[in-house]
Amino acid sequence: MNIRKAVIGDLSQIITIYAYARGIMRETGNGTQWKNTYPTEEIILSDIEKGYLHLLCDADGIQGVFAFLPEGDPVYDRIEGAWLNEKPHAAVHRVASAGKKRGILPACMRYCLSLSDNIKIDTHENNQIMQHQLEKAGFVRCGVITLENGEKRLAYQYGGDLQIG
Repeated sequence: MNIRKAVIGDLSQIITIYAYARGIMRETGNGTQWKNTYPTEEIILSDIEKGYLHLLCDADGIQGVFAFLPEGDPVYDRIEGAWLNEKPHAAVHRVASAGKKRGILPACMRYCLSLSDNIKIDTHENNQIMQHQLEKAGFVRCGVITLENGEKRLAYQYGGDLQIG
């Protein structure tokens, strides 16, 4: 799979992938993380404009999407718990799969780790799939962060040894 930055022309496919991901979340007991509208078209367009939004593609088309924030995310400045280190970090958000290919998260993380060796990410307490995948990929649960809207999320930091293919 190759990775490229998203462009405006990809918008409809990105929206479809996020809708699919919300459906999978609901089916697996995580009905509140992204609700019915997250990420909004406005957030997606902002991610594209800032160069944050990336696509995982193969010969069959777009297989996944994620936002990579190289300068990190200030929401991670406060944590109930403790980060592995306090060095500058990159952040990964809004990871989603089109559901047609396996290995989206490992491919995403390999790419992100090629750009930064200190990555933080968070997920909802009900997102068992993402928690499992993150831990399998060498991420360590460090505590709980609070989003700007007051919602809590499980916070992870890459601890080394990417373990998935």
